[in-house]
Amino acid sequence: MTFVLAQWLVSIFAAISLMHVYWALGGQWAAAAVVPQVPVKGFVETVRPAFNPSGWLTLIVAAALLVIAVLVCMRVGWGIPAVSHKALQWVISAIALLMFARAIGDSNLVGFFKEVKDSRFARLDTWVYSPLCAALGAGLLAVAWV
Repeated sequence: MTFVLAQWLVSIFAAISLMHVYWALGGQWAAAAVVPQVPVKGFVETVRPAFNPSGWLTLIVAAALLVIAVLVCMRVGWGIPAVSHKALQWVISAIALLMFARAIGDSNLVGFFKEVKDSRFARLDTWVYSPLCAALGAGLLAVAWV
């Protein structure tokens, strides 16, 4: 069971990492749907991205996601001998807590309790991104302590 869960986690983290590499290299597919949007008041209310992520920052995120996948591989022994050291368990648990924090959100733009709810990103965040973060957090905790 843990091995199947680990395969799911590694696959998801690796896929999301590859998406970030694609965006860092200038890819535009789905880029507008993954950055929080803020309303712009005017004659007609529209939305604009809350920030414009740089290519380097996006590559750092991609690398961090790949490191998480490697940590899961280390924990369950996928491709390498399993590591059962408590430090690895705590690191993976801390990452799980970060995933849960992302799912809960900042009470403004991201997470289940966000205030800005009328944008494409907000809808995707409610139905895809935040639930995925919660599931990833639960999966990481399970892999860390089983």
